[in-house]
Amino acid sequence: MHFIFSNEVVLLFDFWSVHSPAGMALSVLVVLFLAVLYESIKVGKAKLLYWAVVSMSIPASQLTEETDQDSSGSDSPLVSTTRLRWLFCHFGQSVIHVLQVVIGYFMMLAVMSYNTWIFFGVILGSAVGYYLAYPLLSMV
Repeated sequence: MHFIFSNEVVLLFDFWSVHSPAGMALSVLVVLFLAVLYESIKVGKAKLLYWAVVSMSIPASQLTEETDQDSSGSDSPLVSTTRLRWLFCHFGQSVIHVLQVVIGYFMMLAVMSYNTWIFFGVILGSAVGYYLAYPLLSMV
């Protein structure tokens, strides 16, 4: 297989059939947007993980108060609330991860059409997405 420069391609689904230069330009923009979205989701996932870790941390004063109390095998309200928050954060991380994997496979399948324009759209979208999204990590 080799890459070709062509205005005709079928991308991902049968209904996404491109037969004109304008259709190819629109398809490249859609794929470029998917690549930017993929990079943004990666940054969003990292920020969500950071916020989850920060919100899960228990201040030392609360830990000493908890160890001073006589616990009879039941979870304290602080611990059960922390576990519930962790469960919700983990569920959110899982949903975001699935979305990231689906978008990643869509981009891979689009590149496997071996159309050079689509390939350039994915590469340029990844570069633009990285350029725009990764400075947001420093704002945590």
